[in-house]
Amino acid sequence: MRKKLVGFGLLVLGLFGLVIGGAAAYRGTLWPNPEAPQTYADEYSAPLSDDEASGLIYMVEEEKLARDVYLTLYNETGLEVFERIAESEQTHMDAVLSLIGKYNLTAPATLDQVGVFQNEELQSIYNQLVEQGSRSEVDALKVGALIEETDIKDLENWTAQTDNEDIRGVYSHLMAGSENHLRAFTAQLDARGVSYTAQVLPQGQVDEILSEENGHGKMRGEGHRMAGRDDGTGNHRGIHGESSARGTRGGGMNGPKGECGGSGRGFRG
Repeated sequence: MRKKLVGFGLLVLGLFGLVIGGAAAYRGTLWPNPEAPQTYADEYSAPLSDDEASGLIYMVEEEKLARDVYLTLYNETGLEVFERIAESEQTHMDAVLSLIGKYNLTAPATLDQVGVFQNEELQSIYNQLVEQGSRSEVDALKVGALIEETDIKDLENWTAQTDNEDIRGVYSHLMAGSENHLRAFTAQLDARGVSYTAQVLPQGQVDEILSEENGHGKMRGEGHRMAGRDDGTGNHRGIHGESSARGTRGGGMNGPKGECGGSGRGFRG
C-alpha cells in the first residue's frame, strides 16, 4: 500500500511539473524551467564540429539582436509586448550561453551592451531594424514578426547541421519560443486591423504556426496572452504593406520593399 501511495505521489509531482512548464511557456518564458529536463546535461556531451560551434556563437548574438531590438522598440512605442518578449529573449540567450560554456567556447564580449554586436552583419541588421521599427507601431510589430520568422529559419538550418542532442534540444526550445513570439506580434497586428503576410518563411508554414494548433502544440491564443493588455487597443493607422526592413544578406532582410516573403532564407542567407 505504501508503494502505491509513493507511486501516486510521484505521478502527481510529475503532472505538476508539466503544468508549471506549460504555464511558463504560455508566459513566453521557455527557459530555464526548473521542472523541465535539462537537455544540455553532461551525458549528451560530444566534440563539436566547426559548424556546431559557429552555430552557437551566431545564435547567441541573433537572440541578443531580438532582445536589443525589442528593448529599443519598447522605449520607442511603449508597447508591453516588446518588453515581455525581450525578457524571453534573454532566457534564450542564457540557454545558448549554457552550451557555449559547456563546450569551452568564447562568447562575444558585447552581450551585455544593448545595440552593440561582435558580428558586423548583425550590427548592420540591428541598425536597420531599429530604424524601420521606429516609424510606426505597425512597422515595429512587423519588425518583431520578421525577426521571429528569421530566427525560426536560422534555427532550422543550424539544427540540420548538428546531431548533438543537447544542442538540438536547446534549439527546439528556442524555435517553440519564436513561434510563440510570432503569434504574439501577429495578434497585435490583428488588433490593429492589419493582416500579416509571411516575410521570410513560406506562407503555408507561417499559416500553420498561426493556426489554432501547430507542431509544437501551442494555441494561437498564446499570442494574445503574451501581448497582454495591448490587445484590444483598437485599430491604429500605419503601413499595411510588407515590411521594408532590409539587411546585408538573406532573403528575409534583403530585396526591395514588399519582396520579403517566400525566400526561405534568414539573416545568414
